[in-house]
Amino acid sequence: MARTDGVPGYTLRQLAAFAAVAEWGTITAAADALHMSHSALSAAITDLEKALEVKLFVRQRARGVTLTPTGHEVLERARVLLHHAAELESDARSEAGAVVGPVAVGCYPSLGPTLLPSLLADFTRLHPRARVDFREDTQNRLRGLLDAHELDVAFLYDLDLEPGLEIAKLDVRRPMVLLPVAHPLAAAPAVRLRDLATEPMVLLDAPPSSGHASRVCADAGFAPIIGYRVQSFETARSFVGRGLGWTLLLQRPANDTTYEGLPLALRDVVDPVPASVEVVLAWRGDALLSRVARTFVDFVIGAQGTGSQR
Repeated sequence: MARTDGVPGYTLRQLAAFAAVAEWGTITAAADALHMSHSALSAAITDLEKALEVKLFVRQRARGVTLTPTGHEVLERARVLLHHAAELESDARSEAGAVVGPVAVGCYPSLGPTLLPSLLADFTRLHPRARVDFREDTQNRLRGLLDAHELDVAFLYDLDLEPGLEIAKLDVRRPMVLLPVAHPLAAAPAVRLRDLATEPMVLLDAPPSSGHASRVCADAGFAPIIGYRVQSFETARSFVGRGLGWTLLLQRPANDTTYEGLPLALRDVVDPVPASVEVVLAWRGDALLSRVARTFVDFVIGAQGTGSQR
């Protein structure tokens, strides 16, 4: 029944429960995420459906829930209402001009050591009441976290990015070959990758780096012999320093030495020269960014001196 006092018959808590179930796909998973009991969450959905006088989900035993057509429409408006409610609360708690609250930031692991420390330190110094919740992971997992609204933004390479993201271009990196200093090719200013075709490669096996390295080698006319597959940028450098192979990297730390203090030779790649790769800050195109998340995006773009987006 319609209310005549201007007060809706549903609550924000019910809307939040509904949005969580829609995002997680099952009541059990959503209840765990919200730290609620299964019965309490199920009751909240039922009460919301009664208040709106519509069916939002089709519940299927052992298969989770599926949104009805009306459920899809309600979900989009529920997200807007929840976003504005969170903004109201944040603004009410803030002093004039203050940026308060969390921003969830993801980062591809090899970008973390060279890009993030100064940005995060400067942002939190400028906005001491903001909190950065930080996570490193592979690019495909970071995209999944963006889609699940568990991350606000993520620092990524512009490699194999699926549609649906807004991006701000931050930097450009070119692929370079890393060799032990005792390697015969280390004395040259640049290296042809095909001259390494018969030698073992240390592959940074974390998407999208692994696929990108394979494509660069294919463009040079060979498939690399994978001697070692590693998950860490620093492990790849350490293996090369010990003479266990060569690798391709997009990152260059300030010191060309390993954790053990062993020197490395970083050389340009020629014949052919591989295409450069952009570093980007990405967020969902349909995301309703909080005030602190929008401030973080603006800060990063300003700090890197670019505002180009797509």
